[in-house]
Amino acid sequence: MSITSTARSVVIDDTTLRDGEQTAGVAFTLEERLAIAAQLDHSGVPELEIGIPAMGAEERESIRAIAAHGLHARLLVWSRMRTADLQQCAGLGVHAVDLSIPVSDQQISHKLGRDRAWVLATIRRHVPAALDAGLAVCVGGEDASRADSDFLLQVVECAQRAGATRFRFADTLGVMEPFGVLDVMRRLRAATDIELEMHAHDDLGLATANTLSAILGGATHVNTTVHGLGERAGNAPLEEVVMGLKHLYGIDTGIDTLQFPALSALVARASGRPVAWQKCLLGEGAFTHEAGIHVDGLLKDPRNYEAIDPAELGRFHSFVLGKHSGTRSVQQAFAALNVPLDRVSAARVLNQVRGFVTRNKRAPDNTELLAIHAQLHPSQEGVPCP
Repeated sequence: MSITSTARSVVIDDTTLRDGEQTAGVAFTLEERLAIAAQLDHSGVPELEIGIPAMGAEERESIRAIAAHGLHARLLVWSRMRTADLQQCAGLGVHAVDLSIPVSDQQISHKLGRDRAWVLATIRRHVPAALDAGLAVCVGGEDASRADSDFLLQVVECAQRAGATRFRFADTLGVMEPFGVLDVMRRLRAATDIELEMHAHDDLGLATANTLSAILGGATHVNTTVHGLGERAGNAPLEEVVMGLKHLYGIDTGIDTLQFPALSALVARASGRPVAWQKCLLGEGAFTHEAGIHVDGLLKDPRNYEAIDPAELGRFHSFVLGKHSGTRSVQQAFAALNVPLDRVSAARVLNQVRGFVTRNKRAPDNTELLAIHAQLHPSQEGVPCP
């Protein structure tokens, strides 16, 4: 698929410290928030959404502390489109505010008890007020994915005329799919020159795909969170979006992926949400291989079974022995322990390894491998060769 010139300049606006912290049960300390912001900034993430001022004085002090931290990233806060909430956004040292308002008939009627005309009037009133407070404005279209298409265009036009420089298209419930996102972004891009930002949720497991499709359709900015933290099933993961853009479309976001392991470990600790073993790119198993055919291919050339070089993420691949391993994998594992095996001995060890994995539901560690070898070769006592 062709890439537009607009897509090539996509900006990551990471919201780990706002929507990411809205993950049920997650709460960062001030020290953790400062550390996460600093690590995101060190990684080269250009924009950070760092909090909700209306939450209270402690949240505002946290925002001020991050703003005073001397980061290079552009800082945003999130606010409902209400006068009282907006007033809390002033004087915090941030650059911009996302003024959020429902734009679907479902939420306009059944959440706010209002109508479309009220939404447009509210945008016309609050965007200039935010500008007067010294803040650039992104109008956040909550539940935009379920909004009437014609009304959505009215909202974007109204936001731009009021002085907003960006419109956030929020798939608040995570109900969209990539082809629909591509279509709606193309229509919005054709109708306006305002910045367009995609905010995708992962309720159907499509947040990353929808984010990439939005970029193909003309989105200039996208929201991410580390590990995909966020409400319910979470948001589009930073690491997936950055690597997807690079490897699928040749788009370099300028973000240093070598920093991802440190960032991942930091957020995992602070959130109390460990990274799943098979989480793509950052999980322990992402570059771990067991199947004999795969290991044999990797030993010949890593590109046979790794489309992404783990070194791009400051990582490396590893081999484990299990049910699907082959004798060459066993020989490789024992060679690393300075215990040479011929193919016959390797086959006997492999049979024992398969039984071990079936019983213990994990691969044997090095000590256990040596113990298996010792049982099969008692005269050698499992002692590595000098």
